[in-house]
Amino acid sequence: MRTFRQQFKRILTFFLFGAIFSGYNPVFAETAETKDKDTHHAPNSLDWPGIYYGFTPCADCNGIKTTLALNKNNSYILITQYVGKSEREFVEKGKFTSDNKSNTIVLTPRNSSTTQQYFVGENRLIQLDNNGNRISGKLAERYILRRTDIVQSSPSH
Repeated sequence: MRTFRQQFKRILTFFLFGAIFSGYNPVFAETAETKDKDTHHAPNSLDWPGIYYGFTPCADCNGIKTTLALNKNNSYILITQYVGKSEREFVEKGKFTSDNKSNTIVLTPRNSSTTQQYFVGENRLIQLDNNGNRISGKLAERYILRRTDIVQSSPSH
């Protein structure tokens, strides 16, 4: 019975995110400005609303399964699960702000003053440290959340 509930919960979560973003149909065109993936201004040149997924490092578990949904009204839902430590999913809701100059977004949860920052790239978010700097080292590439709601267009003839 517990396994059925867990599966049902995951399926329900998937359909919830699908329902939220079912009307969202982005169109992308590559220009000379968009070829460099890290030189965008968050709300101006990117369609940042969407669902982002990643598996970030964890000190005392196998990794943190992370799903972040950014909505057009600057609200967000962050779902995290500490894989290998617990089956529990933690859900955080809040608002986010964007900074055009540094290409970052700042997540501010409803029930806390602790914020998280992400650098905004094309179809990805890069988690930043508490000082707003990119995380470096051999695990740096694991702090990237990739957009999962992009529909790939068929190749042109």
